[in-house]
Amino acid sequence: MTARITGRLIHAQEHILLSEVIGALSYALDLTEGQPPGHCLRSCWIGVHVGKTLGLDTEHLWDLYYTLLLKDAGCSSNAARLCELYGYDDHTTKRDFKLVDSQRLVEITSFVLRHTALGKQLGERIRHIMHLAKHGEQLATELIMTRCERGAEIAQQLGFNDRIANGIRCLDEHWNGKGRPFRISGAAIPLNSRIALLSQVADVFHSIGGPQRALAEVAGRSHTWFDPEVVRAFESAGRFGALWETLKSPELEARVADLEPASKGMIVDDDYLDAISSAFGRVVDAKSPYTYGHSTRVAEYSSLIAQHLGLSPERRRWLRRGAFLHDLGKLGVSNSILDKPSGLTAEEWSAVKRHPQHTEEILMRLSPFAELALVAGAHHERLDGKGYPRGLPADQIRLETRIITLCDIFDALTADRPYRAAIPVEESIEIMQRQRGIAIDNDCLDALLHAVPTIGLLKD
Repeated sequence: MTARITGRLIHAQEHILLSEVIGALSYALDLTEGQPPGHCLRSCWIGVHVGKTLGLDTEHLWDLYYTLLLKDAGCSSNAARLCELYGYDDHTTKRDFKLVDSQRLVEITSFVLRHTALGKQLGERIRHIMHLAKHGEQLATELIMTRCERGAEIAQQLGFNDRIANGIRCLDEHWNGKGRPFRISGAAIPLNSRIALLSQVADVFHSIGGPQRALAEVAGRSHTWFDPEVVRAFESAGRFGALWETLKSPELEARVADLEPASKGMIVDDDYLDAISSAFGRVVDAKSPYTYGHSTRVAEYSSLIAQHLGLSPERRRWLRRGAFLHDLGKLGVSNSILDKPSGLTAEEWSAVKRHPQHTEEILMRLSPFAELALVAGAHHERLDGKGYPRGLPADQIRLETRIITLCDIFDALTADRPYRAAIPVEESIEIMQRQRGIAIDNDCLDALLHAVPTIGLLKD
Protein backbone atom coordinates (compact mmCIF):
# COMPACT_ATOMS: atom_id res chain seq x y z
CA MET A 1 0.00 0.00 0.00
CA THR A 2 1.30 3.44 -0.87
CA ALA A 3 1.84 5.73 2.08
CA ARG A 4 0.33 9.22 2.21
CA ILE A 5 1.97 12.46 3.21
CA THR A 6 -0.47 14.20 5.52
CA GLY A 7 -0.55 17.05 7.97
CA ARG A 8 -1.82 15.26 11.10
CA LEU A 9 0.43 15.70 14.14
CA ILE A 10 2.00 12.69 15.83
CA HIS A 11 1.33 14.22 19.25
CA ALA A 12 -0.04 17.57 20.24
CA GLN A 13 3.25 18.52 21.88
CA GLU A 14 5.61 17.42 19.12
CA HIS A 15 5.81 17.21 15.37
CA ILE A 16 8.36 15.94 12.90
CA LEU A 17 8.96 17.48 9.52
CA LEU A 18 9.38 15.14 6.58
CA SER A 19 12.58 16.96 5.59
CA GLU A 20 14.07 16.27 9.04
CA VAL A 21 13.27 12.56 8.91
CA ILE A 22 14.58 11.95 5.39
CA GLY A 23 17.58 14.21 6.00
CA ALA A 24 18.59 12.29 9.13
CA LEU A 25 18.08 8.86 7.58
CA SER A 26 20.06 9.86 4.49
CA TYR A 27 23.19 9.37 6.62
CA ALA A 28 22.47 5.64 6.41
CA LEU A 29 22.59 5.85 2.61
CA ASP A 30 25.98 7.59 2.84
CA LEU A 31 27.28 4.57 4.76
CA THR A 32 26.28 2.21 1.97
CA GLU A 33 27.96 4.31 -0.69
CA GLY A 34 31.19 4.59 1.28
CA GLN A 35 30.84 8.37 1.28
CA PRO A 36 31.77 10.79 4.09
CA PRO A 37 28.79 11.46 6.38
CA GLY A 38 26.43 14.06 4.94
CA HIS A 39 27.01 13.30 1.25
CA CYS A 40 23.28 13.26 0.38
CA LEU A 41 22.73 16.47 2.35
CA ARG A 42 25.65 18.21 0.64
CA SER A 43 24.42 17.05 -2.77
CA CYS A 44 21.01 18.46 -1.87
CA TRP A 45 22.54 21.79 -0.85
CA ILE A 46 24.42 22.07 -4.14
CA GLY A 47 21.55 20.83 -6.31
CA VAL A 48 18.84 23.07 -4.89
CA HIS A 49 21.06 26.10 -5.41
CA VAL A 50 21.58 25.01 -9.00
CA GLY A 51 17.81 24.65 -9.35
CA LYS A 52 17.24 28.13 -7.95
CA THR A 53 19.81 29.55 -10.37
CA LEU A 54 17.91 27.88 -13.20
CA GLY A 55 14.74 29.59 -12.01
CA LEU A 56 12.75 26.52 -10.94
CA ASP A 57 9.46 27.29 -9.23
CA THR A 58 8.51 26.14 -5.72
CA GLU A 59 6.85 22.91 -6.82
CA HIS A 60 9.79 21.80 -8.96
CA LEU A 61 12.30 22.79 -6.28
CA TRP A 62 10.43 20.57 -3.83
CA ASP A 63 10.63 17.66 -6.28
CA LEU A 64 14.34 18.31 -6.76
CA TYR A 65 14.91 18.53 -3.00
CA TYR A 66 13.60 15.00 -2.35
CA THR A 67 15.18 13.56 -5.49
CA LEU A 68 18.52 14.65 -4.07
CA LEU A 69 17.92 13.39 -0.52
CA LEU A 70 16.67 10.01 -1.78
CA LYS A 71 18.97 9.61 -4.79
CA ASP A 72 20.79 6.71 -3.08
CA ALA A 73 17.68 4.97 -1.69
CA GLY A 74 18.36 1.91 -3.85
CA CYS A 75 22.09 1.81 -3.15
CA SER A 76 22.04 -1.28 -0.92
CA SER A 77 20.28 -3.45 -3.51
CA ASN A 78 23.36 -4.02 -5.68
CA ALA A 79 25.97 -4.22 -2.89
CA ALA A 80 26.09 -8.02 -2.65
CA ARG A 81 26.28 -8.43 -6.43
CA LEU A 82 29.00 -5.79 -6.69
CA CYS A 83 31.03 -7.51 -3.98
CA GLU A 84 30.63 -10.85 -5.77
CA LEU A 85 31.70 -9.46 -9.16
CA TYR A 86 34.75 -7.58 -7.92
CA GLY A 87 35.67 -9.98 -5.12
CA TYR A 88 36.39 -6.92 -3.04
CA ASP A 89 34.95 -4.55 -0.45
CA ASP A 90 31.79 -2.97 -1.88
CA HIS A 91 32.20 0.28 0.09
CA THR A 92 35.65 0.99 -1.30
CA THR A 93 34.57 -0.05 -4.78
CA LYS A 94 31.55 2.26 -4.72
CA ARG A 95 33.46 5.15 -3.19
CA ASP A 96 36.35 4.99 -5.63
CA PHE A 97 34.18 4.44 -8.69
CA LYS A 98 32.63 7.85 -8.10
CA LEU A 99 36.05 9.32 -8.95
CA VAL A 100 36.13 7.61 -12.35
CA ASP A 101 34.97 9.05 -15.66
CA SER A 102 33.25 5.94 -16.95
CA GLN A 103 33.45 7.24 -20.53
CA ARG A 104 37.26 7.04 -20.47
CA LEU A 105 38.51 3.51 -21.14
CA VAL A 106 41.87 4.13 -19.52
CA GLU A 107 40.22 5.14 -16.22
CA ILE A 108 37.88 2.15 -16.27
CA THR A 109 40.75 -0.25 -16.99
CA SER A 110 42.85 1.23 -14.19
CA PHE A 111 39.93 1.03 -11.78
CA VAL A 112 39.26 -2.65 -12.53
CA LEU A 113 42.90 -3.58 -12.07
CA ARG A 114 43.08 -1.71 -8.76
CA HIS A 115 39.82 -3.00 -7.28
CA THR A 116 39.37 -6.59 -8.40
CA ALA A 117 39.96 -9.55 -6.05
CA LEU A 118 42.75 -7.81 -4.17
CA GLY A 119 44.51 -10.12 -1.76
CA LYS A 120 43.27 -13.20 -3.62
CA GLN A 121 45.34 -15.79 -5.48
CA LEU A 122 46.57 -14.73 -8.93
CA GLY A 123 44.34 -17.22 -10.72
CA GLU A 124 41.25 -15.96 -8.96
CA ARG A 125 42.17 -12.36 -9.72
CA ILE A 126 42.59 -13.17 -13.39
CA ARG A 127 39.22 -14.94 -13.51
CA HIS A 128 37.45 -11.94 -11.99
CA ILE A 129 39.23 -9.48 -14.27
CA MET A 130 38.51 -11.52 -17.41
CA HIS A 131 34.85 -11.83 -16.46
CA LEU A 132 34.55 -8.08 -15.96
CA ALA A 133 36.39 -7.41 -19.22
CA LYS A 134 34.12 -9.75 -21.19
CA HIS A 135 30.79 -8.77 -19.64
CA GLY A 136 31.55 -5.30 -18.27
CA GLU A 137 28.92 -3.37 -20.24
CA GLN A 138 26.15 -5.80 -19.40
CA LEU A 139 27.14 -6.04 -15.74
CA ALA A 140 27.42 -2.28 -15.28
CA THR A 141 23.95 -1.81 -16.75
CA GLU A 142 22.58 -4.57 -14.50
CA LEU A 143 24.06 -3.03 -11.35
CA ILE A 144 22.82 0.47 -12.13
CA MET A 145 19.39 -0.76 -13.22
CA THR A 146 18.99 -2.66 -9.95
CA ARG A 147 20.00 0.32 -7.87
CA CYS A 148 18.00 2.98 -9.73
CA GLU A 149 14.81 0.97 -10.10
CA ARG A 150 14.87 0.02 -6.44
CA GLY A 151 15.43 3.64 -5.43
CA ALA A 152 12.50 4.76 -7.59
CA GLU A 153 10.29 2.05 -6.07
CA ILE A 154 11.10 3.18 -2.54
CA ALA A 155 10.27 6.78 -3.42
CA GLN A 156 6.92 5.69 -4.84
CA GLN A 157 6.18 3.46 -1.83
CA LEU A 158 6.73 6.51 0.36
CA GLY A 159 4.13 8.45 -1.60
CA PHE A 160 6.46 10.69 -3.60
CA ASN A 161 5.36 11.66 -7.09
CA ASP A 162 6.55 10.27 -10.42
CA ARG A 163 8.85 13.23 -11.06
CA ILE A 164 10.86 12.36 -7.96
CA ALA A 165 10.82 8.63 -8.75
CA ASN A 166 11.94 9.22 -12.33
CA GLY A 167 14.63 11.61 -11.14
CA ILE A 168 16.10 8.75 -9.09
CA ARG A 169 15.50 6.17 -11.83
CA CYS A 170 17.54 8.15 -14.38
CA LEU A 171 20.27 9.38 -12.02
CA ASP A 172 23.10 7.76 -13.99
CA GLU A 173 22.05 8.85 -17.48
CA HIS A 174 24.51 11.12 -19.29
CA TRP A 175 23.85 14.11 -21.52
CA ASN A 176 25.50 12.44 -24.54
CA GLY A 177 23.51 9.22 -24.21
CA LYS A 178 26.37 7.08 -22.89
CA GLY A 179 25.04 6.72 -19.37
CA ARG A 180 22.94 3.88 -17.93
CA PRO A 181 20.66 2.07 -17.71
CA PHE A 182 18.48 3.38 -20.58
CA ARG A 183 21.04 5.28 -22.70
CA ILE A 184 18.74 8.27 -23.02
CA SER A 185 20.27 11.63 -23.84
CA GLY A 186 19.83 15.40 -23.75
CA ALA A 187 16.52 16.88 -22.70
CA ALA A 188 14.96 13.39 -22.58
CA ILE A 189 16.76 12.94 -19.24
CA PRO A 190 14.61 14.36 -16.40
CA LEU A 191 15.98 17.69 -15.20
CA ASN A 192 16.03 16.39 -11.61
CA SER A 193 18.38 13.60 -12.74
CA ARG A 194 20.66 15.99 -14.61
CA ILE A 195 21.02 18.23 -11.56
CA ALA A 196 21.37 15.32 -9.11
CA LEU A 197 24.16 13.64 -11.07
CA LEU A 198 26.12 16.88 -11.33
CA SER A 199 25.56 17.64 -7.64
CA GLN A 200 26.83 14.30 -6.40
CA VAL A 201 29.94 14.50 -8.60
CA ALA A 202 30.56 18.05 -7.38
CA ASP A 203 30.33 16.95 -3.74
CA VAL A 204 32.62 13.95 -4.24
CA PHE A 205 35.36 16.05 -5.79
CA HIS A 206 34.83 18.96 -3.41
CA SER A 207 35.34 16.55 -0.50
CA ILE A 208 38.78 15.55 -1.79
CA GLY A 209 39.97 18.77 -3.46
CA GLY A 210 37.84 21.76 -2.53
CA PRO A 211 35.81 24.14 -4.73
CA GLN A 212 38.33 24.43 -7.56
CA ARG A 213 38.56 20.65 -7.97
CA ALA A 214 34.75 20.38 -8.03
CA LEU A 215 34.39 23.19 -10.57
CA ALA A 216 37.12 21.76 -12.79
CA GLU A 217 35.71 18.22 -12.77
CA VAL A 218 32.20 19.42 -13.59
CA ALA A 219 33.44 21.69 -16.37
CA GLY A 220 35.48 18.84 -17.82
CA ARG A 221 32.37 16.66 -18.14
CA SER A 222 30.14 19.33 -19.69
CA HIS A 223 28.46 18.11 -22.92
CA THR A 224 29.41 14.49 -22.09
CA TRP A 225 28.05 13.69 -18.64
CA PHE A 226 26.34 16.98 -17.92
CA ASP A 227 23.83 19.31 -19.49
CA PRO A 228 25.88 22.43 -20.35
CA GLU A 229 23.09 24.70 -19.10
CA VAL A 230 23.11 22.95 -15.72
CA VAL A 231 26.91 23.28 -15.66
CA ARG A 232 26.64 27.03 -16.21
CA ALA A 233 24.09 27.30 -13.40
CA PHE A 234 26.43 25.40 -11.09
CA GLU A 235 29.34 27.64 -12.01
CA SER A 236 27.18 30.70 -11.35
CA ALA A 237 26.07 29.37 -7.94
CA GLY A 238 29.69 28.47 -7.17
CA ARG A 239 30.81 32.08 -7.40
CA PHE A 240 29.29 32.70 -3.98
CA GLY A 241 31.37 31.53 -1.02
CA ALA A 242 28.27 30.61 0.98
CA LEU A 243 27.69 27.59 -1.27
CA TRP A 244 31.04 26.08 -0.30
CA GLU A 245 31.17 27.27 3.31
CA THR A 246 27.95 25.48 4.22
CA LEU A 247 29.27 22.17 2.85
CA LYS A 248 31.83 22.15 5.67
CA SER A 249 29.59 23.67 8.33
CA PRO A 250 28.30 21.77 11.39
CA GLU A 251 25.01 23.53 10.62
CA LEU A 252 24.66 21.69 7.30
CA GLU A 253 21.72 19.54 8.41
CA ALA A 254 19.74 22.54 9.67
CA ARG A 255 20.60 24.60 6.60
CA VAL A 256 19.42 21.85 4.27
CA ALA A 257 16.20 21.46 6.27
CA ASP A 258 15.62 25.20 5.79
CA LEU A 259 16.10 24.80 2.03
CA GLU A 260 12.80 22.97 1.63
CA PRO A 261 10.27 25.45 0.24
CA ALA A 262 8.36 26.67 3.31
CA SER A 263 4.98 26.42 1.63
CA LYS A 264 5.61 22.73 0.87
CA GLY A 265 6.88 21.67 4.30
CA MET A 266 5.15 18.51 5.52
CA ILE A 267 4.55 17.15 9.00
CA VAL A 268 4.57 13.37 9.07
CA ASP A 269 1.81 11.54 10.89
CA ASP A 270 2.12 8.17 12.64
CA ASP A 271 1.13 6.16 9.57
CA TYR A 272 3.74 7.87 7.45
CA LEU A 273 6.44 7.52 10.09
CA ASP A 274 5.66 3.79 10.18
CA ALA A 275 5.99 3.65 6.39
CA ILE A 276 9.35 5.45 6.43
CA SER A 277 10.68 3.11 9.14
CA SER A 278 9.54 0.08 7.18
CA ALA A 279 11.06 1.39 3.94
CA PHE A 280 14.46 2.01 5.50
CA GLY A 281 14.30 -1.40 7.15
CA ARG A 282 13.91 -2.85 3.66
CA VAL A 283 16.88 -0.77 2.47
CA VAL A 284 18.96 -2.49 5.17
CA ASP A 285 17.68 -5.96 4.36
CA ALA A 286 18.39 -5.53 0.64
CA LYS A 287 22.12 -5.30 1.32
CA SER A 288 22.56 -9.06 1.70
CA PRO A 289 20.52 -12.03 0.41
CA TYR A 290 20.96 -13.55 3.86
CA THR A 291 19.10 -10.72 5.59
CA TYR A 292 16.21 -10.40 3.14
CA GLY A 293 13.08 -9.67 5.19
CA HIS A 294 14.97 -9.73 8.52
CA SER A 295 13.99 -6.27 9.77
CA THR A 296 10.35 -6.80 8.81
CA ARG A 297 10.21 -10.10 10.66
CA VAL A 298 11.93 -8.68 13.74
CA ALA A 299 9.39 -5.83 13.73
CA GLU A 300 6.45 -8.25 13.50
CA TYR A 301 7.83 -10.59 16.15
CA SER A 302 8.60 -7.67 18.46
CA SER A 303 5.04 -6.42 18.21
CA LEU A 304 3.70 -9.87 19.13
CA ILE A 305 6.04 -10.26 22.11
CA ALA A 306 5.28 -6.73 23.31
CA GLN A 307 1.56 -7.40 23.15
CA HIS A 308 1.95 -10.56 25.23
CA LEU A 309 3.99 -8.60 27.78
CA GLY A 310 1.25 -6.00 28.11
CA LEU A 311 2.78 -2.99 26.36
CA SER A 312 0.23 -0.41 25.24
CA PRO A 313 -0.72 -0.20 21.54
CA GLU A 314 1.08 3.17 21.28
CA ARG A 315 4.25 1.75 22.83
CA ARG A 316 4.11 -1.34 20.60
CA ARG A 317 3.88 0.90 17.55
CA TRP A 318 6.87 2.90 18.75
CA LEU A 319 8.85 -0.29 19.41
CA ARG A 320 7.99 -1.65 15.97
CA ARG A 321 9.68 1.37 14.36
CA GLY A 322 12.80 0.69 16.40
CA ALA A 323 12.76 -2.94 15.30
CA PHE A 324 12.50 -1.93 11.64
CA LEU A 325 15.53 0.34 12.08
CA HIS A 326 17.65 -1.65 14.56
CA ASP A 327 20.16 -2.76 11.91
CA LEU A 328 20.42 0.58 10.10
CA GLY A 329 24.12 0.68 10.97
CA LYS A 330 24.74 -2.56 9.05
CA LEU A 331 24.70 -0.46 5.90
CA GLY A 332 28.18 0.55 7.05
CA VAL A 333 29.45 -3.06 7.06
CA SER A 334 30.94 -4.40 3.84
CA ASN A 335 29.30 -7.36 2.13
CA SER A 336 32.74 -8.97 2.06
CA ILE A 337 32.12 -9.36 5.80
CA LEU A 338 28.33 -9.79 5.94
CA ASP A 339 28.31 -12.56 3.32
CA LYS A 340 31.56 -14.24 4.32
CA PRO A 341 31.07 -18.03 4.56
CA SER A 342 33.96 -18.55 7.00
CA GLY A 343 35.01 -17.10 10.33
CA LEU A 344 35.73 -13.39 10.69
CA THR A 345 39.10 -11.89 11.47
CA ALA A 346 39.48 -9.66 14.52
CA GLU A 347 39.35 -6.60 12.28
CA GLU A 348 36.21 -7.82 10.50
CA TRP A 349 34.50 -8.63 13.79
CA SER A 350 35.37 -5.15 15.03
CA ALA A 351 33.61 -3.68 11.97
CA VAL A 352 30.49 -5.75 12.71
CA LYS A 353 30.47 -4.65 16.34
CA ARG A 354 30.34 -0.99 15.30
CA HIS A 355 26.98 -1.30 13.52
CA PRO A 356 24.71 -0.78 16.57
CA GLN A 357 26.57 2.43 17.35
CA HIS A 358 26.01 3.63 13.78
CA THR A 359 22.28 2.89 14.24
CA GLU A 360 22.19 4.93 17.43
CA GLU A 361 24.09 7.86 15.94
CA ILE A 362 21.80 8.08 12.90
CA LEU A 363 18.57 7.88 14.91
CA MET A 364 19.89 10.41 17.44
CA ARG A 365 19.84 13.01 14.67
CA LEU A 366 16.05 13.14 15.14
CA SER A 367 15.30 14.53 18.60
CA PRO A 368 11.90 12.73 18.84
CA PHE A 369 13.82 9.49 18.11
CA ALA A 370 16.40 9.98 20.90
CA GLU A 371 14.87 7.34 23.18
CA LEU A 372 14.32 4.97 20.28
CA ALA A 373 17.97 5.40 19.26
CA LEU A 374 19.13 4.11 22.65
CA VAL A 375 16.73 1.17 22.52
CA ALA A 376 17.60 0.11 18.96
CA GLY A 377 21.32 0.77 19.35
CA ALA A 378 21.58 -1.61 22.32
CA HIS A 379 20.13 -4.70 20.63
CA HIS A 380 23.42 -6.65 20.89
CA GLU A 381 23.85 -6.02 24.63
CA ARG A 382 23.55 -9.06 26.93
CA LEU A 383 22.17 -9.46 30.44
CA ASP A 384 25.54 -10.78 31.62
CA GLY A 385 27.26 -7.57 30.50
CA LYS A 386 29.25 -9.27 27.72
CA GLY A 387 27.38 -7.68 24.82
CA TYR A 388 28.38 -4.81 22.55
CA PRO A 389 28.96 -1.99 21.81
CA ARG A 390 29.01 -0.82 25.48
CA GLY A 391 28.85 -4.00 27.56
CA LEU A 392 25.84 -2.70 29.50
CA PRO A 393 24.82 -4.48 32.71
CA ALA A 394 21.34 -5.98 32.92
CA ASP A 395 19.86 -3.13 34.94
CA GLN A 396 20.68 -0.71 32.11
CA ILE A 397 19.07 -2.79 29.35
CA ARG A 398 15.48 -1.72 28.83
CA LEU A 399 12.56 -4.06 28.23
CA GLU A 400 12.05 -2.79 24.68
CA THR A 401 15.69 -3.54 23.86
CA ARG A 402 15.35 -7.01 25.38
CA ILE A 403 12.39 -7.65 23.10
CA ILE A 404 14.26 -6.60 19.95
CA THR A 405 17.31 -8.63 21.04
CA LEU A 406 15.22 -11.76 21.50
CA CYS A 407 13.51 -11.39 18.13
CA ASP A 408 16.79 -10.58 16.38
CA ILE A 409 18.38 -13.75 17.77
CA PHE A 410 15.37 -15.90 16.92
CA ASP A 411 15.22 -14.70 13.34
CA ALA A 412 18.99 -15.03 12.88
CA LEU A 413 18.84 -18.66 14.06
CA THR A 414 15.86 -19.63 11.92
CA ALA A 415 17.14 -18.02 8.69
CA ASP A 416 19.89 -19.05 6.28
CA ARG A 417 23.30 -17.55 6.90
CA PRO A 418 26.38 -17.65 4.65
CA TYR A 419 28.08 -20.09 7.04
CA ARG A 420 25.08 -22.39 7.76
CA ALA A 421 21.54 -23.31 6.77
CA ALA A 422 18.48 -22.17 8.74
CA ILE A 423 18.03 -23.96 12.07
CA PRO A 424 14.55 -25.46 12.69
CA VAL A 425 12.35 -23.52 15.10
CA GLU A 426 12.34 -26.27 17.76
CA GLU A 427 16.14 -26.50 17.77
CA SER A 428 16.44 -22.70 17.79
CA ILE A 429 14.25 -22.54 20.88
CA GLU A 430 16.48 -25.10 22.59
CA ILE A 431 19.54 -22.98 21.81
CA MET A 432 17.81 -19.89 23.19
CA GLN A 433 16.72 -21.72 26.33
CA ARG A 434 20.40 -22.25 27.14
CA GLN A 435 20.86 -18.45 27.04
CA ARG A 436 17.92 -17.75 29.36
CA GLY A 437 18.91 -15.14 31.92
CA ILE A 438 22.39 -14.89 30.39
CA ALA A 439 21.83 -13.15 27.07
CA ILE A 440 18.05 -13.46 26.84
CA ASP A 441 15.37 -12.09 29.17
CA ASN A 442 13.22 -14.73 30.92
CA ASP A 443 9.88 -12.99 30.42
CA CYS A 444 10.62 -12.22 26.78
CA LEU A 445 11.55 -15.82 26.07
CA ASP A 446 8.36 -17.06 27.77
CA ALA A 447 6.39 -14.65 25.57
CA LEU A 448 8.16 -16.02 22.49
CA LEU A 449 7.23 -19.58 23.46
CA HIS A 450 3.62 -18.45 23.73
CA ALA A 451 3.80 -16.74 20.33
CA VAL A 452 5.61 -19.50 18.40
CA PRO A 453 2.46 -20.80 16.66
CA THR A 454 1.65 -17.32 15.36
CA ILE A 455 5.29 -16.68 14.42
CA GLY A 456 5.30 -19.95 12.50
CA LEU A 457 2.49 -18.62 10.35
CA LEU A 458 4.42 -15.37 9.75
CA LYS A 459 7.54 -17.26 8.69
CA ASP A 460 5.50 -19.33 6.23
